Amino acid sequence: MFEEGQLYSPVTADADGGVQVHLGENHPGFRDEAYRARRNEIAAAAVAWEPGQPVPRIDYAEAEDEVWRIVSHELAPKHEQYAHSEYLAAKQALGLPAERVPQLDEVSSLINPLTGWSYIAAPGLVELRRFYAALGWRVFHSTQYVRHPSQPLYTPEPDIIHEVMGHANQLASPRFARLTEAAGVASTRLETDAGMQFLADVFWFSLEFGVIHEQGELKAYGAGILSSFGEMDAFRSMEIRPLDLVQMGTLNYDITAYQPVLFAADSLDQLEDVVGDFFDNCSDDSIAELRSKVPAA
Repeated sequence: MFEEGQLYSPVTADADGGVQVHLGENHPGFRDEAYRARRNEIAAAAVAWEPGQPVPRIDYAEAEDEVWRIVSHELAPKHEQYAHSEYLAAKQALGLPAERVPQLDEVSSLINPLTGWSYIAAPGLVELRRFYAALGWRVFHSTQYVRHPSQPLYTPEPDIIHEVMGHANQLASPRFARLTEAAGVASTRLETDAGMQFLADVFWFSLEFGVIHEQGELKAYGAGILSSFGEMDAFRSMEIRPLDLVQMGTLNYDITAYQPVLFAADSLDQLEDVVGDFFDNCSDDSIAELRSKVPAA
């Protein structure tokens, strides 16, 4: 299982109101002072934001728009080849701009008429329960920074490209949007950390890294795959297992590498029947029962 927070760039605010994003030494932008200052500036806008206020608007530089443009154009043909038809239809309906980074309020204005979702700003990783509880209200916490320009097709952490190209396109589908909302509502029923982590891990192997059989081919619907140039080339060569809630909720995984094990639904209907039913009905007791079925080491 993934232990939240240890691999992302933490954000801190000091007593004087200064905000700092702490990049790891292996981060592409670690030695780029201008990039670090920009990350701090964007994070500070989210830290200062309060509910009820307009979502902060970021004046993106041409270099940031260029990263978005490169990724958008590189991912488009791979989506056509590898994405499930439900995701492709939702992407077309949403109509994100391809040439520039959209503002989060713009994303909300596009997606809300389709499925009722909206986006708000986050400075970095959001605490697990807070993030999932917001999903239950059809609200998605999104970072606003753009990955380092030296590696436009790679990011060691979720940036606005992942959270909008990956998740907003997915959330524009009523069926995927309902599954995501159900996961959020489920989180509010869970009191134990073990139950919450199990839920998050099932979400990881479905809405983040889920695959599905469609007309004899393996297609992706998970936002983590569909926002990753390299992962789309790699996912079909991974170990593909059938949906299994016990395994999905307890399998160890590394977020810094391509996922070596993926769980495939036979159809979108089966995904809703298995994962959707779990989200709709899970409790601490039912999750404890599922966890008890893990074979002894």
